[in-house]
Amino acid sequence: MGDRSERGSAKHRRRTTISGDAAAHAKRSGATETLSGQVKEKEPRHDTSASKQKNHSDAGDDTFSCHKLQESLLSSDSGYSNYRGILNWCVVMLVLSNARLVLENLIKYGILVDPIQFVSLFLKDPYSWPALCLIIVSNVFIMAALYTERKLSVGTISEGTGTFLHSINLAALLFFPAVTVLRVTSMTPVGGVVALGVFTVLFLKLYSYRDVNKWCRDIRHAKARTLSRSHSCPSVHKANGTTGYTHVTYPGNLTHRDIYYFIFVPTLCYELNFPRSPRIRKRFLLRRLLEMLFLMQLIVGLIQQWMVPTIQNSMKPFQDMDFTRIVERLLKLAVPNHFIWLIFFYWYFHSSMNFIAELMQFGDREFYRDWWNSETITYFWSNWNIPVHKWCLRHFYKPMLVRGVKKLPAQVAVFFLSAFFHEYLVSVPLKMFRLWAFLGMMLQIPLAYFVGRFLRGNYGNAAVWMSLIIGQPTAVLMYVHDYYVLHYGSASEGVAA
Repeated sequence: MGDRSERGSAKHRRRTTISGDAAAHAKRSGATETLSGQVKEKEPRHDTSASKQKNHSDAGDDTFSCHKLQESLLSSDSGYSNYRGILNWCVVMLVLSNARLVLENLIKYGILVDPIQFVSLFLKDPYSWPALCLIIVSNVFIMAALYTERKLSVGTISEGTGTFLHSINLAALLFFPAVTVLRVTSMTPVGGVVALGVFTVLFLKLYSYRDVNKWCRDIRHAKARTLSRSHSCPSVHKANGTTGYTHVTYPGNLTHRDIYYFIFVPTLCYELNFPRSPRIRKRFLLRRLLEMLFLMQLIVGLIQQWMVPTIQNSMKPFQDMDFTRIVERLLKLAVPNHFIWLIFFYWYFHSSMNFIAELMQFGDREFYRDWWNSETITYFWSNWNIPVHKWCLRHFYKPMLVRGVKKLPAQVAVFFLSAFFHEYLVSVPLKMFRLWAFLGMMLQIPLAYFVGRFLRGNYGNAAVWMSLIIGQPTAVLMYVHDYYVLHYGSASEGVAA
């Protein structure tokens, strides 16, 4: 019995254990299913998190990237153009290099600047002022042009007679001062240059004055309408403390006030109604005046201290025809000559012309354009001297085109006219005719063709600068050498520098 009970008890325990194991297994299976279900449910969320982590990794690559497709700054494809620092560096190097030249010049020659010698360039005799007297006489030609136009406006003389009188007056404007400079022994070369320069400007102005008034008469005749002088005479009235200017029509412009205003304003092209500035800016006027005074003294100092010794030392190589030394002297002279030319440009075209324009309330201040960016020779000559360019275009070039002349011959004629006046302003005051200035200007024609055809961009700009830097001192040396030979028998014995 005992054995049965023990066996029964053991069997009961086995059943309990089996059932417990089954329950545990079922529990584990349920837990596993539940867990697998949870895992299955969580799997999409796990995939989304991985995708987010991948996207974040890509964003991190972009965030911490330090490279991109780009060109070096000094490459032309980069589009970079701000070279202000390099420009400042060039200025600093320019100042330092020329400071050395200044010290070398002072150590070798001492101080050569002499204000009295500068005055003697204009006057041989302090009691004789031939250049100033010649300039005063120019008023005769101004009055001749005015009264000829008045006669033409009322029909007292015919157009043919008026053209003849104007031609005589304009021809006398060129020949009379030239003969005076050549005949008067007390006229210095510098005084002669100033006097002839005034008469040349006056020639261009009166030529324009004659043309514009003729155009006005042609328009009046075409419209078959006469204007009463009382309605066209210019008048000035005060309005709120400022000066007002009425519109002037032909022939009301034929007054002394009108023609002398045109003579003094910084332009060569005449108009009946010039653009006028509203007022005179005193501070602007004072700045331009101070610039004029300072830069004039600087130019004189540089010529006496720097250019004169270099030119004197260049005569011996020219006399000996030592080509190597001539080239060396030419390059040595090119630096001060170019500096003086640049300073003169600023003094004349910016300071002086703006001073006169402000004083006369002349509104058009475009006396020059960006000639320093010239990539062709023709662009330079069209933009560095706007008053002359406008005159040539208006009164010389376009009239030739109207008459049927082709563009190329018309352009050559413009250079020819410019060459004539360059030689006129140099040879007559020096009282010798060597045609170096004329040839220099005419050589601009093949040079302009070569630069325009074969050189572009920066290369063309460099060619323009080279022609300015080298061409001018070459002409200076040629004229100075011939002047010394003509007046002193032989070139001066220069001291080797």
